[in-house]
Amino acid sequence: MALEDWLESEVAVAVAATTVVLSPKARRVVRRGAVYAVAGALKASDLVAAAARGVAQGVSERPTGATEPPASETSSG
Repeated sequence: MALEDWLESEVAVAVAATTVVLSPKARRVVRRGAVYAVAGALKASDLVAAAARGVAQGVSERPTGATEPPASETSSG
């Protein structure tokens, strides 16, 4: 095989896949990376959900008397 053959994307993918399948160390690294990726996604989704809950809670809470004008601003006639 010439050097150009090794640089083709199909060959590179096949070599990488073979390495992952046959090497216990490579499998461990891939597995650990997958675990960290899932943990990061779960943490990010928790953060987004907490932020959404905070926004929803802030919107639903009205200050007292927000819909009624103060007594000094009402017109008596």
